[in-house]
Amino acid sequence: MDILKVENLSKVYGKGENQVHALKDISFTVKKGEFVAIIGPSGSGKSTLLHLLGGVDKPSTGKVYVDQTDMYALGETQLAVFRRRQIGLIYQFYNLIPVLTVEENITLPLLLDGHKVNKEEFRTLVETLNLEHRLKHLPNQLSGGQQQRVSIGRALINHPAIILADEPTGNLDSQNSKEIMDMLVMFNKRFNQTLIVITHDERIALQADRIITIEDGRLEKVEVIRP
Repeated sequence: MDILKVENLSKVYGKGENQVHALKDISFTVKKGEFVAIIGPSGSGKSTLLHLLGGVDKPSTGKVYVDQTDMYALGETQLAVFRRRQIGLIYQFYNLIPVLTVEENITLPLLLDGHKVNKEEFRTLVETLNLEHRLKHLPNQLSGGQQQRVSIGRALINHPAIILADEPTGNLDSQNSKEIMDMLVMFNKRFNQTLIVITHDERIALQADRIITIEDGRLEKVEVIRP
């Protein structure tokens, strides 16, 4: 089953002579439980694509379906709720709230929805992330690798349809990078969590089931690594 469907997606910034075509008529699908890497040179449109897939920005033309929902047919409030529940976002620089503890950062999506935290699920998640002894710490009391694990926990807490990770290891040393990717791949394989990663790192891309290459805003190539 296709969990993500992208149809003729384009994004134009500016007007007239100042127009910049960041994305040009991109279409592809992602199956539930698939791990897809999106690669391309700087300025190719990768981050713009991720923002459109994540509901952070709106396309100029085209559609994005997540779990059969046309995201951009939703109103602003509906889209914000849908994004919080169905899309887990992981950024290079963590984007944690500095005044909240590890526990509060991870559970924030649930609390914003007015949902109670399932204590058993939460305990299993933080133990898997090796954060059980850091729950009362603030982000500035953690290493970079620990902060990224917190952001992974926050992305996973709602059991989203897809996880979108934008250069998730770009701010980490090689050891922490390996640990973070091992963790993301584990959630993908063990829990059938659909994972889409934007990366410049060929070693990360080669762990994916498919690699999508973006160049000059166009979908240049789709390469199957693991059928």
